[in-house]
Amino acid sequence: MQVNARAWRLWEQMEERRGDLRIEARVCASGARILDCGVDAAGGFEAGRRAAEICLGGLAEVDIAPGPDGPWSGPVVAVRTDRPVEACLGAQYAGWRISSGAYFAMGSGPMRAAYGREALYDLESVPLRDASTHAVGFLEASSLPPPDVCASIAGKCGVTPDRLALLVARTASPVGSIQIAARAVETALHKLHELRFDVGRIRGAFGTAPIPPVAADDMAAIGRANDAVLYGGDVTLWVESDDPSLIDVGPRAPSLSSRDFGRPFLDVFRDYHYDFYRVDPLLFSPARITFCNLSTGAVHRFGETRTDILARSFLDGPASRARNIEAEPLGSGE
Repeated sequence: MQVNARAWRLWEQMEERRGDLRIEARVCASGARILDCGVDAAGGFEAGRRAAEICLGGLAEVDIAPGPDGPWSGPVVAVRTDRPVEACLGAQYAGWRISSGAYFAMGSGPMRAAYGREALYDLESVPLRDASTHAVGFLEASSLPPPDVCASIAGKCGVTPDRLALLVARTASPVGSIQIAARAVETALHKLHELRFDVGRIRGAFGTAPIPPVAADDMAAIGRANDAVLYGGDVTLWVESDDPSLIDVGPRAPSLSSRDFGRPFLDVFRDYHYDFYRVDPLLFSPARITFCNLSTGAVHRFGETRTDILARSFLDGPASRARNIEAEPLGSGE
């Protein structure tokens, strides 16, 4: 599907509009091209939307829209794709841990398909690897990558450093918040893959998740970003399957199936001493998943969204200083 070639064109369009998007272009000493989208640069809605489309390898459209009414009713990010496995598992999934000395980042985007060393790339039903002369990726990190990291990524992707293009943003930034909220479909597919459902049967996908408010620090942002998907993610998948298979896997697919469901993620994370591997793996999926069976016409829905928990996470948590202005009289002037 040439996800890196598609993403390279989108990356260049972002670079051309960097002033409008409030992002900054840099060239690493190794020759790699970098767009700072949320480390030192401000970023914003449009930068976040475009970054999410790049993470999806140019195989999905990303929009920002008003959210539903409820205790939390902020904007949502919506993703639609006719190539969900290639876009989400082949490109978007943040499955590449990048570490060198003191530098650490979670890597996602089409560059993963050029590297192709993760177990996901051994799927028999859908080919995901991408041999390309260019590589494009997203780094979720609190600082820009040093030259040796850029050179290492380029080498693993099989390209020269000058043909590597990276977007970088910290979690606690507008772009970081938006690109994580844009992962509702991806988390649904990854969860189904882990449950041994044949994701090659999935023909199309649409998903929404609320865009979390930007937190004061990356740890609080991780909590809010996870809650956006776990309690606000709503995904519809169009599949070719038999109904018994969907009825079997469906109850285990949404986050509701987890023993850790029901509390803001930061509370759960703290209880496990900030160790992701101790959190119940069943938690990492959207709040609600709907299967539309193209083979039979049946529709199966599992899970539920919980805007009350989103409100606890986004408005009432320790990192928030929000006030309920409707409960206060207006304009005493004192």
